[in-house]
Amino acid sequence: MPIKKLEIIPVPVSTEITIDDDIVNLLLRSVNKIDSKLIDKDILVIAQKIISKQEGRFVNLRDITPSQNSLEISKYVNKDPRLIEVILRESKQIVRIFNNTIIAETKQGFICANAGIDRSNVSKDGNIVLLLPKNPDRSAEKIRQEIEKKVGKKVAVIISDTFGRPFRNGQTNVAIGISGIKPIKSYVGKTDMYGHLLRVTEIAIADELAGASELVMGKSDYTPFSIVRGFSFSISKKSNGEELKRKKKFDMFRGEFKLSL
Repeated sequence: MPIKKLEIIPVPVSTEITIDDDIVNLLLRSVNKIDSKLIDKDILVIAQKIISKQEGRFVNLRDITPSQNSLEISKYVNKDPRLIEVILRESKQIVRIFNNTIIAETKQGFICANAGIDRSNVSKDGNIVLLLPKNPDRSAEKIRQEIEKKVGKKVAVIISDTFGRPFRNGQTNVAIGISGIKPIKSYVGKTDMYGHLLRVTEIAIADELAGASELVMGKSDYTPFSIVRGFSFSISKKSNGEELKRKKKFDMFRGEFKLSL
């Protein structure tokens, strides 16, 4: 069996992303600057932050008046009550408040700290925070289509963000927006190397690609793009990130888990 070779190419940029910038043109110019070109079956991993900036997802905390609920929560967590108010507005549900951390289910359906709202690498003004994109899958799809239209290459697009994980220290990048690639590879119904039937094995390849790409993108190097090359997959125009979201009824942390004996 031939050894598979996977290449992850960092694509730095030389300019700050602002509202309504053309992300695809910036990407293509930046790729040219590293003496490279996109090819069919490349996977583009794009940092969520530049998508949110381009889509104008900024909130000025000076404009926020905290509710009584936010003021009450601020007694238990060391957070600005104005920020808490924005977290509540961006959430479907507060899952847990613990150790100065608010874990929320966002309107997009993600379970993450502070509803994905960020202050780091957003603005010199500490009162400016950044929200998640309204629809990351739609953002990824738009970029994929524009790339195919402009350079004629069939690529996949993953928008990544940094999440914590239950029972594990540290954070890792995961896929929050997907276009052109199935996010999960299922081995259910296949056999392992010893012939045993696999019943539950499903690999979250989109998350793994996002996490691997973060190793070359970093947090402060202003490298918001990476190209994953050499990964075997089939282009899927119907794929999106919904497959990665575990429904509440199957979630033993949020749902009711009952054991029948």
